[in-house]
Amino acid sequence: SSRAAQLPRHGARGRGAAAIMPLSPAHILTLIPHPDARTVAPGSIAVRLERAPDGGLLLGYRLAADPSALRIAPPAAAQRADGLWRHTCFEAFVAVAGEPAYREFNFSPSGQWAAYEFRSYRESAAAACGPAPRLAVRVTAGGLELDVALPAAALAPPQLRLRLGLSAVVEARDGTLSYWALRHPPGRPDFHHHDAFALELPPAGRALGPIAKDTG
Repeated sequence: SSRAAQLPRHGARGRGAAAIMPLSPAHILTLIPHPDARTVAPGSIAVRLERAPDGGLLLGYRLAADPSALRIAPPAAAQRADGLWRHTCFEAFVAVAGEPAYREFNFSPSGQWAAYEFRSYRESAAAACGPAPRLAVRVTAGGLELDVALPAAALAPPQLRLRLGLSAVVEARDGTLSYWALRHPPGRPDFHHHDAFALELPPAGRALGPIAKDTG
């Protein structure tokens, strides 16, 4: 889409880069901290969501917090890396509606990313080998912004409905981690749990309208 084309390539991203997906009133979702975890306070996380006509996903994460109170990875080579979830990281879990298989995507403020495939709940299939997402990162006095363009080829065919879980791990300056998601299942933080896939998106090309938030 034209909006996806505005995202800079890896080499163009960096702190101080202009935000390329400004928040708008439509399709902005709020992540909530896990009730059993210490959170960065004051703070909040919002995510802007758009499904491109070709089936790709555009995500704009906005973490509102004092950046000096956070551990934010410095810029690094924009490449695939494991273990990003151990530090401040934004995530997306994507499944075809009604299917047990899903993909996990991790996006670090360093510009690094990861993608994994699962046959079912936590049953690893392989490291996903699709095209790399495009990231743009900006650290401001008010927090951290990270925009992602996930190519359609990294996702399910565009004619299919998707179930989506959005989440984040935030590392405080003292190393404490807090876990944020659209919805948390009972017990410890678990972004892989079926209950965390809280959204259902229509096939690409159809208007999103009010986003269906699963209550099951």
